[in-house]
Amino acid sequence: MLSSGTVEGKPKPRSKAVVHTRRVVVRTTTKQPGKRQKSGVTKRVVIKKVVITKKAAKPVSPAVLRKLPLGGTIFYLASGHGGPDPGAIGKFGKSLLPEDEYAYDVTIRLADLLKKQGATVFMLVQDPNDGIRDDAVLKLDHDEVAYPHQVIPLNQTARLDQTTTAVNKLYASHKAAYQRFITIHVDSRSQGQTIDVFFYHHSNSPVGKRLASHIHQRFQANYKRHQPARPYSGKVSTRNTLYVVKNSHPPTVFIELGNIQNRLDQRRFLLASNRLALASWMMQGIIDDYRSRGKLP
Repeated sequence: MLSSGTVEGKPKPRSKAVVHTRRVVVRTTTKQPGKRQKSGVTKRVVIKKVVITKKAAKPVSPAVLRKLPLGGTIFYLASGHGGPDPGAIGKFGKSLLPEDEYAYDVTIRLADLLKKQGATVFMLVQDPNDGIRDDAVLKLDHDEVAYPHQVIPLNQTARLDQTTTAVNKLYASHKAAYQRFITIHVDSRSQGQTIDVFFYHHSNSPVGKRLASHIHQRFQANYKRHQPARPYSGKVSTRNTLYVVKNSHPPTVFIELGNIQNRLDQRRFLLASNRLALASWMMQGIIDDYRSRGKLP
């Protein structure tokens, strides 16, 4: 279980601002005791008013992006379910916790972090209204679309085929040496079962296994650092039967974030700082994997 204050990494850079100082003159009339208002004394008060105008951030040039830790890499990110299918539904008091909303929030946070490190990112599920949200309870909606602007079908096989088809076409159209597909889900089990973050890959993909292992190692290290008294039980294993793992062409990692029915696991999703920590630790493992490319075990 994560907790607030476990997020690592540099703070978000602040936008540069231009400061303008303006002098504002205010005249007031003060009535003296025992005299009529016409004989009042006029005071001249000068107030300095500061106006701050934020400058729009300049786009980063391709040359600068290539020099960043993940410059030249391409990632395909898919959050589980979406559109007409919210996935698993947990309950927190009277509130509903939809799998697709929490998986999407962690995924879009990961996309943001990867782009800041120079990566090109394709979001396979997109919500036109929902960006990164810091609310505990994320409102359920059904307006998500599939990349590039497709309606998400309700049928599970059709939806999964839609995702893998888009990923495989993008993978074939790009020549980057480092292309990876990461799909993020939230599991649903009995309320009493607490689970950690699990990672799945195809048995015939040593590259996928390496990526999953690097992310897993970061989770182990961060849990040991932030919660040394709590053992971490998350595993890396093969799941060839998972549709996207079986049918996607780029090296693929399927991530389960926890049990949305379990009260302890729910803290991993309800706290925005924890959702950011999940994305941050994934990114750390991805950078480790990229730096070790070409060194398969």
